[in-house]
Amino acid sequence: MDINWFGHSCFRIRGKQAVIITDPIPPDLGYSPDKPTADIVTVSHQHPSHAYVKGVGGEPKLVTGPGEYEISGVLIIGIPTFHDAVGGKEKGKNTVFLMEVDGVAICHLGDLGHVLTTEQVEEIGDVDVLLLPVGGISTIDAPMAAEVIRQLEPEVVVPMHYKTPALKRELGTVEKFLKEMGTEQIATQPKLSLTPSSLPVSTQVFLLDY
Repeated sequence: MDINWFGHSCFRIRGKQAVIITDPIPPDLGYSPDKPTADIVTVSHQHPSHAYVKGVGGEPKLVTGPGEYEISGVLIIGIPTFHDAVGGKEKGKNTVFLMEVDGVAICHLGDLGHVLTTEQVEEIGDVDVLLLPVGGISTIDAPMAAEVIRQLEPEVVVPMHYKTPALKRELGTVEKFLKEMGTEQIATQPKLSLTPSSLPVSTQVFLLDY
């Protein structure tokens, strides 16, 4: 199973049975992925920078909210959360997606705006790979992101939704998060290839190139 990052909260997760694109991004955000094709597209919330579905080729099945879905041999569970720390009163709702791809449990947090409740942690369950917003402003910031990692105890953490030279939005940088995690010296890599047997023993942070 391969994971590529296209910038912001958009990843391509390529498994043996299906290709998933998460939170597809519009061209005006600053990133310019070629039009990727997919079997499944997940959208955590209907914000323009997370829901540019027409930027994805093929005839993907769209998953946009809480519930259980089985598409092309991939089990996806959508768990309701909020885009802010006041029960959605400011920014509305957000869906966390848990996906089982080639025996690896991947959790995409979307624009999560709060640390998780005990019920949400139980509902999410075991996470191997956590795709985690760290840039603050419109999501959790670096200290809250570190707290969510402690809550879910994943083996692999991939930060997303932070300021990069390409991004035309104001967000915090990934360096604040890396400092919070005590892992400041990390080289970026073009993609992440994982199998159940290759997962690290304890939590490890990986930075991907966009």
